[in-house]
Amino acid sequence: MNHYFTNDENLKSERRVIKYNYNSICYEFISDNGVFSKSKIDYGSKILVETYLKNKKNIKNFLDVGSGYGFISIVLSKELKIKGLGIDVNKRAIKLALENAKNNQVSVSFKESNIYEQVQGKYDLIITNPPIRAGKKVVLEILSKAKDYLEKEGEIWAVIRKDQGAKSIIKELETLYKIEIKEKSKGFYVFVLKTN
Repeated sequence: MNHYFTNDENLKSERRVIKYNYNSICYEFISDNGVFSKSKIDYGSKILVETYLKNKKNIKNFLDVGSGYGFISIVLSKELKIKGLGIDVNKRAIKLALENAKNNQVSVSFKESNIYEQVQGKYDLIITNPPIRAGKKVVLEILSKAKDYLEKEGEIWAVIRKDQGAKSIIKELETLYKIEIKEKSKGFYVFVLKTN
């Protein structure tokens, strides 16, 4: 079975445009086969972005882990008027994200990276809708190692569905972070991690 966190060079391309409106701006995203949530904006990503923007702080930059075709990065960059970096293991998703950033006129960088392998520097915000299907071990690695790339007062924002292990993952992170659940919607938990 093909997953959005693998690279399948033989996968047929069927590009499509997905629209999203926020704050009277209409965003357009080109999507394709072999990427996460290829036919519509994922509800978890949408609730994560919208909850963050309701609670936003004054930040200089962000890192989007598992950025897919760029939805979270592009909306945050446009709304906050800041630069960010999106990382993903999926080559096709990265190509689409670069194209989408250009089309939506934002200055976000995207690069291929297996979790934090290609990441340098520190960020005010690390945001992720982690790849649940890659397994709990990968999700925990993304969230537990995020603190190494966080500025002193920085925050990690994430979204996970209750039926995909949100409660047990949050429990396992309690030794590393102060945790606050910011939103619960349609089974999705949006939560913030801050270093102790």
